[in-house]
Amino acid sequence: MTATARLPIVILISGRGSNLESIIECTASGALDVDIRAVISNRPGAPGLRIAQAAGIPAAVVDHTACDDRTAFERELQTRIDACRPGLVVLAGFMRLLTSGFVAHYHGRMLNIHPSLLPALPGLDTHRRALAAGLAEHGASVHFVTAEMDGGPVLLQARVPVLDGDTIDTLAGRVLEREHRMYPLAIQWFASGRIFLDENGHIRFDGNRLTQPKDLARENPLPC
Repeated sequence: MTATARLPIVILISGRGSNLESIIECTASGALDVDIRAVISNRPGAPGLRIAQAAGIPAAVVDHTACDDRTAFERELQTRIDACRPGLVVLAGFMRLLTSGFVAHYHGRMLNIHPSLLPALPGLDTHRRALAAGLAEHGASVHFVTAEMDGGPVLLQARVPVLDGDTIDTLAGRVLEREHRMYPLAIQWFASGRIFLDENGHIRFDGNRLTQPKDLARENPLPC
């Protein structure tokens, strides 16, 4: 993909922006063929906003607490996103549930990363729950966003062992390292046209229906 054909994307965050940072680094290295048009946070104090600004990327805030209700928040958020005319919306630690109408507007062009091996452990506190359940394996998933929370088709997963003596922090750190490698790769697959959702809501990878998620351990990571 040439520089003039880079996929325009908008990234939504709520917090520290570690996945955002990995996407920015891969883009700057030339390994990821995207044009990050904007980073938008629902929290004014999100540290990820400073990461975007330091990289020269437009950063904006749509504060959900300053909006009258969810409808007003999503209307403003959609206006900000659509002004950038993105081909893909990337949720990178965006901690707001989105309504079905909002999600439908971006059907097939919105990705999320979730810290579990979906469909296991949707929702919050996945590392604590993995330890409490005595799981032997944990990980992360990249999926297309649908109206069902963390329920969209999964395209890529990374697995890590749960080790004796693991704490929430040590397990989270091991998973996060994989997230930083897998999210840019999944975005690049989308940017290069290798993946898309078909009319039946199934993932197509290189033209074939993806019947189970790709495993990061079997894929070539981006050189960034």
